[in-house]
Amino acid sequence: MILRRTILKQELVKKLYPDSVSTKSALQLLRNEIDLCPQLKEKIGQVGHLRKHTYNFEQLNLILDHFSLSLEDYNLL
Repeated sequence: MILRRTILKQELVKKLYPDSVSTKSALQLLRNEIDLCPQLKEKIGQVGHLRKHTYNFEQLNLILDHFSLSLEDYNLL
């Protein structure tokens, strides 16, 4: 499987929050989760910009680690 260099935030939240009513509400849930953990927010900010529509590969790994998921688990979602 080929991994892209960046992952759209919308694609990520669709997999992490499949029962969410909309993509917008799923994005809000992810923002709330990141805001509740200042260490995670700081680490994500150190490896890339937070205001873009995408996460880079390092940011994705940090988020997946926070949710106790591996890349294989993420790809199976």
